[in-house]
Amino acid sequence: MSAIEQRPPLPPFTRETAIQKVRLAEDAWNTRDPGRVALAYTPGSRWRNRSEFVSGREAIVAFLTRKWARELEYRLIKELWAFDGPRIAVRFAYEWHDDSGNWFRSYGNENWLFDENGLMAERHASINDLPITEAERKYRWPQGRRPDDHPGLSALNL
Repeated sequence: MSAIEQRPPLPPFTRETAIQKVRLAEDAWNTRDPGRVALAYTPGSRWRNRSEFVSGREAIVAFLTRKWARELEYRLIKELWAFDGPRIAVRFAYEWHDDSGNWFRSYGNENWLFDENGLMAERHASINDLPITEAERKYRWPQGRRPDDHPGLSALNL
C-alpha cells in the first residue's frame, strides 16, 4: 500500500485523531470538489445518504456532482459525536440555497467506518432540511474551508 492510498489519521482513533478526521472531512466537503472528496473513500465504499444508496468512488463522484449542482453556496460544519476503534459518529449542519434563492439548513448525523488505511469504507447519513430565510443564515464565511475562528455547531447552538 503506497502512502498515497493512506489517509491519516489512521484507526484506531483517539479523541484527538477522531476530531482531526472530522475536520479533514469537513474541509474536503467544503471544497465542493467531488473528485477530491471521493479519494477519502475506499474504491468500494458503500453509502446510504437519505434514501439513496451509493457504492464506489465513481458513484460517489456522480452523487456529489448532482448534489452540489442543486445545493448552491453549500457551507458545512461537522462535529464529533462519538468514536470507537475504526468508527466515528458525527453530527453536522450545512446551509445552501436552491436555484430559486430559497435557503435551507440541513441537519444530520453520519456513522463512518474506516479501513486500516484511514479510508472510509461505509458512510450512513440521515439528513433533514429546514427552510430558513437569508437573514437566518449563520454560515457567512467565503466559499471554501471554514475559518479556524468561526464557531462550531455547539457554539452556534445548533
